[in-house]
Amino acid sequence: MSTLPPQRRGRVPRGPGPAVAVAAAVVALGAAACGIGPSPAGETPPALTPTPARTQAGLPSPAPPTPAPASPSVPPAPAVPLGSIGLDVVVEGLDAPLWASGAGDGSGRLFVLEQAGRIRAVRDGALVPEPYIDLGGEIASGGERGLLGLAFSPTFARDGLLYVDYTDRDGNTVVSELRAPDPAADRADPASERVVLRIDQPYPNHNGGALAFGPDGLLWIATGDGGSAGDPQGNGQRLDTLLGKLLRIDPRPADGRPYRIPADNPFVGRAGARAEIWASGLRNPWRFSFDRATGDLWIGDVGQGTMEEVDRWPAGSPAGPDFGWNRMEGTLCFSPATGCATAGLVLPVAVYRHDEGCAVTGGYVYRGTALPGLAGTYLYADYCSGTIWGLDAAAATPAPRVLRPADLRIASFGEGDDGELYIVDLAGGRVLRVVAPAT
Repeated sequence: MSTLPPQRRGRVPRGPGPAVAVAAAVVALGAAACGIGPSPAGETPPALTPTPARTQAGLPSPAPPTPAPASPSVPPAPAVPLGSIGLDVVVEGLDAPLWASGAGDGSGRLFVLEQAGRIRAVRDGALVPEPYIDLGGEIASGGERGLLGLAFSPTFARDGLLYVDYTDRDGNTVVSELRAPDPAADRADPASERVVLRIDQPYPNHNGGALAFGPDGLLWIATGDGGSAGDPQGNGQRLDTLLGKLLRIDPRPADGRPYRIPADNPFVGRAGARAEIWASGLRNPWRFSFDRATGDLWIGDVGQGTMEEVDRWPAGSPAGPDFGWNRMEGTLCFSPATGCATAGLVLPVAVYRHDEGCAVTGGYVYRGTALPGLAGTYLYADYCSGTIWGLDAAAATPAPRVLRPADLRIASFGEGDDGELYIVDLAGGRVLRVVAPAT
C-alpha cells in the first residue's frame, strides 16, 4: 500500500482546509464501508430499544425490559466548538500505520501498528529505528488485511505479555499472544508467539481486528461480519459464528487451553451459540474502546452504503446487546428494507450519512489533563472526510459537534498512558497528538 509523501513535521494547520475527497473505489482497510450496489430503502426510523437510559431524541423507543444501571457519576463534558482542538505531529515516516497506544506501563512510550506486520515503538518522541516486532512473514497484508489490532496485558510491566490480531497468509483471523522478555526494552520476541484464537474468514473484507483489555481484565475482540456486502451469510445475527461480534475471553487459562470462556458471558450454556460472544449485530467494528473513568463501552461500527454509527453500552448494563446489523444499518431498516423486526435491538448513540463521510473511525473518551475543556468528550472521526467530532459521553442524548475538519486519513485514534489522545494518519504515515488549538 502506498502512502502520501511525509508532510512537514510540526503542527498541522488549524482551520477548515479542504476535506479529503471520498475515494471512488472501496476504501482500503477495516475502516472502509463497502457500499456495493444500491442500499436498501427504508428512510423512516423504526422504533428501537435504546441504549439503556440514553435514548436518541426524535426516535420513538420503548423502555428496555430491565433498566440498566447508570454509569458512575462524572462531570459532563462542556460544549466544544469548531476549531477547539489542534494537532501536532509526533512521528512520521511510518508505513501504512493503523493504530497507536501506550502500553500501560508508565514508560510514556507509544506503540504503532504498521499494516504489513510491524509494531514500531516511539520513545521520547522519536521512532525507534528497529521494529519492536515484525510478523510480516505470517501476515497477508493489503486492502482490509494485515496487522489490525494490539492490546497490552494489564500485567505487561511485570510479564511482558501483549496480544495481536492479524490476517494470516490464508486471509483468516489470528489472535496471538507475544512476550517481551524485558518489558522495559524496545523489543519483543517473535518466537514467543502462542496462537490464542483462529477464525475462518469467508471474504477478504470486514475483518474487524480491534483488541482491548476491559475494566474486567479480560480480552475483548472485535470481529467483522465476514465480508462481501450486506452480510450475505447473516453472520451479524447468528449466534453460531464468531463473525460480526464482540468477543470476551480470558487469554491466560491455568489449565493449558488456548483461552478460557468467562462463566458470566451471556450465551454460556445456550444450545447452538458460541459462548465467546458478548455482543452481536455488528458489521465491521473497526475500533472500540472503554472509557477509563466509567468503564462504558464505545464502538464505531462501519456502515454499508448509507449510514455510519457509534454505539455505546454503559458499564454494568446487561451483557448480550444486539446492535442490529444486518436487520438495521444505523437507524434504518436494511434487511428487509422496510418493516424490519426491531424488538431488542440497540439504538446507536450517534449516526451520520454518507454525504458527510464514508467510514467511521471510533475513538476514545478524553480523560487526559492537558485539555480540561475536552474532559468527558468522546472523539471519533470519518476516514474519508477527515472530520473529527466530539460528543458529551455522559449526556442522555449527546449532540455531536465538529471539533475539526482535517485533511487526514484517520485510521485510528490512540490513547497514551496519561490519557492524552493521538490520531493515526494512514495516508500520511504519521501519528499526531490532539492538543490545544493555536492562538
